[in-house]
Amino acid sequence: MAEFQQGNRFWEQRSKNGREMLFSSPTLLWEACTEYFEWCENNPLPCEEVSAGKIVETKKLRPFTIQGLCLYLDCNTQYINQLERTLADKTDEVSADFSIIIKRVREIIYNQKFTGAASGFFNANIIARDLGLTDKQDVTTGGNEIKQIFKIGGTEVEF
Repeated sequence: MAEFQQGNRFWEQRSKNGREMLFSSPTLLWEACTEYFEWCENNPLPCEEVSAGKIVETKKLRPFTIQGLCLYLDCNTQYINQLERTLADKTDEVSADFSIIIKRVREIIYNQKFTGAASGFFNANIIARDLGLTDKQDVTTGGNEIKQIFKIGGTEVEF
């Protein structure tokens, strides 16, 4: 009869802990991101428009997105966000380079969407929401508090 061993040691069966980094160097990450940007530019969105009573096939600029980049890189946005948070605490040169590239990529995506919306290539309302831009202009009260006056039993009451 085999000896009984208390507990198990399945954790020793694992060959590695955690997911490997998708990119072994910041340069490889940058090259993959620029490939995505080039792919977007080389693959505009097909569109049909009516011109002079005829349907004309056109192409529209494809906006850069973090989600599209992640699909292209075969990862998800959580991976990129977690990588960025992890890098914030590190001070070594490689981590700093990865961090710089992620920030630059985010800025490129922001700029492409913003300028595309500002120039009319993209729907400005959709892009403004995506970029977190809001119009906080008060066009009704000039910044003053709105007060309502009600008549209660012949007496005016202000709320």
